[in-house]
Amino acid sequence: MNTQPLNKLPLFSLDSIHMRSFHTTWLMFFVCFFGWFGLAPLMPTIREDLGLSKAQVGNIIIASVSSTIIARLIIGKLCDIWGPRKTAIRLLIVGSLPVFLVGLSHDYTTFLLFRLAIGVIGASFVVTQFHTSMMFAANIKGTANAITGGWGNLGGGVTNMVMPLIFAAIVGFGYTKQEAWRFAMIVPGVMMLIVAWLYYKFTKDTPAGNFDEINRNLDKGKSKTDWTILADWRIWALTLAYGMCFGMEITFDNVASLHFVDTFHLSQSSAGFWAGIFGFMNIFARALGGIISDKVGARSGMRGKGLLLAFVLLLEGIGLLFFAQAGSLVMAIISMLSFALFLKMANGATYGIVPFVNEKNVGLVSGIVGAGGNLGGMLFGFLFKSSTITYVEAFSYIGYIVIAVSIIVLLTRFIKKPATETTTANAGQVAFAE
Repeated sequence: MNTQPLNKLPLFSLDSIHMRSFHTTWLMFFVCFFGWFGLAPLMPTIREDLGLSKAQVGNIIIASVSSTIIARLIIGKLCDIWGPRKTAIRLLIVGSLPVFLVGLSHDYTTFLLFRLAIGVIGASFVVTQFHTSMMFAANIKGTANAITGGWGNLGGGVTNMVMPLIFAAIVGFGYTKQEAWRFAMIVPGVMMLIVAWLYYKFTKDTPAGNFDEINRNLDKGKSKTDWTILADWRIWALTLAYGMCFGMEITFDNVASLHFVDTFHLSQSSAGFWAGIFGFMNIFARALGGIISDKVGARSGMRGKGLLLAFVLLLEGIGLLFFAQAGSLVMAIISMLSFALFLKMANGATYGIVPFVNEKNVGLVSGIVGAGGNLGGMLFGFLFKSSTITYVEAFSYIGYIVIAVSIIVLLTRFIKKPATETTTANAGQVAFAE
């Protein structure tokens, strides 16, 4: 059995623990994303059922992503202590409870609280990135992280397409619309429990075994959290960057159906389809960002990776401005696909850098940067909540903000710390990153 990280990615293989863990961890993030945003394409019906105002819908959008901020920081540290396997299984089981029970809400307050609780499962992303980083060598780590993240994010596209169909099928069985959206959420809850079993059965924390088998968790448990990393500006630059790309992604997943219904007068099913196309681009676009990041890193080091990230963020911001000004559905779709491509590439390019910033604290750094994505989503949510700002204006403002952050990233020097600050075991990775 190969106990070393893989230096290649046999994408369609299940022969090694590396690849079984790879496929299980992206599937875990996929079903969590499905549960996390399963309500988003049904919001036109939920808004009518619960009599929600625009401000209340905005608060729900904010709640759905804000709880994930703290959860990602906690999950990042738990991955360092428990290992990604135990962390994922416990998160899936506990996180399935509010997904199952959200149908019990019958007013704005209870729905808001359930949406807040469901947001915790968004922390599954940190497990995915941490686990993938354990399984693959430096030369392929960015690509592997981008694919697992992208295919997991794909859940946001699939849920926008599938949940309206599940909803319609339940209505077809004779249930009312008010009942159908509640029963529909049972589906992602069941999916999460199934994947919890798969995670238990088919994964290991590292190629050499689980943390408790190799005594890694004992060492980690005794160590204190290295909060000195908070003084590293590169981490904050990456946090800002991820707020602009992933933060915009989860914001769009939340508001796309409502925007298409209200602005272009589409049906809930049609709006869900076009919103799903946005998410469906994760099947290749985030991976593309990671692949290019690895290629650029091999040639130009961390500086090249940083320049790539700044470039795709700039193009994302420009694309958002075009989307905001789209006067027809056709132009809106074309511009949406454009900014979606660069947004998702920026997701991959960000996590093409994250594993190399501080290799002693991969989980914590991943958690901080990942939390930045949700912080961006939460702050953007305030724009969509405002009674004085239209959705079109909100998209425009975000476009300008993304462009400004791309300049900050451009000015940040993503250089590697001296090799003396890392362990001998990571020497090969340091050489690559430099």
